[in-house]
Amino acid sequence: MTDTAPTFTSTAPRGSGGLAQSARDSLVVAKRNLLGMVRIPETILFALFQPIMFVVLFSYVFGGSIQIPGAGLDAAAYREFLMAGIFAQTVTFATAGSSAGLAADMSKGLIDRFRSLPMARGAVLTGRTLADALQTALTLVVLAIVALLVGWRVHAGIPKALAGFGLLLLLGYAFTWIGALIGLSVRSPEAATSGGLVWLFPLTFISVAFVPSQNMPAFLQHIAEWNPFSATVVAGRELFGNLPPHYPTPDAWPMQHPALASLIWSVLIIAVFRTLAVRKYRRSA
Repeated sequence: MTDTAPTFTSTAPRGSGGLAQSARDSLVVAKRNLLGMVRIPETILFALFQPIMFVVLFSYVFGGSIQIPGAGLDAAAYREFLMAGIFAQTVTFATAGSSAGLAADMSKGLIDRFRSLPMARGAVLTGRTLADALQTALTLVVLAIVALLVGWRVHAGIPKALAGFGLLLLLGYAFTWIGALIGLSVRSPEAATSGGLVWLFPLTFISVAFVPSQNMPAFLQHIAEWNPFSATVVAGRELFGNLPPHYPTPDAWPMQHPALASLIWSVLIIAVFRTLAVRKYRRSA
């Protein structure tokens, strides 16, 4: 008579499900990530220093050297034209932090521990992206103060300005989901940092963030004007009241309806990359 050893199937415990549990789990993970940021203040300080440096350098190095349609070589006009682009660049560059943070958690085995807990599957990623969004909001507040010090002003009223910052934060949150997918797809935090930044440079510079699209070659104009980054930048300029009075608006649909285009792009990016990131998370070992 032979004994047959019992076979055990190991499965990760699952939560009871539902939006309520998903929200609770996401907030717990977000708190965990925020506490980690507070305990390592260098992370926040360096995140603040880079955009401040961009504001000062672009304002005083390029101010007066780049011609703005409707304003000429006016340095003050360029500073106001510039700031929405700097704001948008700042919120999108937070993507690299999301990538590196998730890659670090993967390399330490923390993601495997989360996967073994009875929690909502997407909570780890949602909590991470929410924490990054809060850090980005803090950076944006500090950056706006610095912009006011160098001469930037809001001319369209506080409600419209808040709407402009809302679109910026929504774009930043959308891009953190791209960062999450990159962080889950690479093998080290160093690779995640590089992978989180390398695609952002052409995205931000082939846009209307720093120079008008009218100054570009024809084939780049179309790319810049349909760039989701450009839609948010132009929406910010309109909502802040930072466009010169006679600035010629390009004929491309996103440039004619920048606020709506920015909203559509951000929601679309979140829907696509959140789905891909959660799927990747479920398959990660």
